[in-house]
Amino acid sequence: MKKIALLVIAAVALTFANAQQLTTPQPSPTQVVKQNFGVGFIELNYSRPAKKDRKIMGDLVPFGKVWRTGANAATTLTFSEDVTIGGKEVKAGKYGLLSIPDAGKWTIIISKDVTVNQPSAYKQENDVVRVEAKTVTTPFTVENFTIGFSDITGSSCNVELMWENTYLNFPVTTGTDKKVMGQIDNLMNKDNKPYFNAASYYYDNGKDLNQALAWVNKALETNKEAFWMYLLKARILKKTGDKAGSKAAATMTKDLATAAKNDDYVKMATELMATL
Repeated sequence: MKKIALLVIAAVALTFANAQQLTTPQPSPTQVVKQNFGVGFIELNYSRPAKKDRKIMGDLVPFGKVWRTGANAATTLTFSEDVTIGGKEVKAGKYGLLSIPDAGKWTIIISKDVTVNQPSAYKQENDVVRVEAKTVTTPFTVENFTIGFSDITGSSCNVELMWENTYLNFPVTTGTDKKVMGQIDNLMNKDNKPYFNAASYYYDNGKDLNQALAWVNKALETNKEAFWMYLLKARILKKTGDKAGSKAAATMTKDLATAAKNDDYVKMATELMATL
């Protein structure tokens, strides 16, 4: 009898152990999105419920009530640097992303509270900023609730939300130019001056082209085989109106890129020359 009892106990323990090891898919999978932005990043953490043949807007997601903007735990946004949302500065840090959906527009709430996972836990005094976003009805159906980033530039992006046939977005901006210009001013007083990167930034952001040209020429002094630098020089010269100089730099790009077997730069140089 003692042996039988021990065997029964062992079987029960084995069954319990096997049950503990069972792993199943999340009904609303968690997603973490880290987007490089400005000179830092934005990190989004949220859960993605599925439509599953249900009516979502105005039903599962009721209108006029605070929503955690996802499923399971609170939805959060982390900014590595100060940003601006709805005309108000939001300091670097981690925030809750809440919303109040409605038929034609949503109210987006950036909250100091990163734990709100149900309407009763929401406190308006923790709001950092509120911004309204108009909704658009899509001609297609989005099965899983989706948040992402779009229209990304060096200093702005849109945070977009989609589910069922509803789409909306709100803009986030950051003072990238001031930060980068400060870095350039500082680093140009150091030994290892970032001539090429500074020239690229000046060209890309419509700044002093004569300064950009001077910097790319300085960069080429120490790297005469850099076909990518010659392409930047060709682009700068074209923008200043110096077609002959641009053509000469583009030709150098093409010759050096051909020798390096870099077809992408050969193509870009050829296309640039065709516009001169």
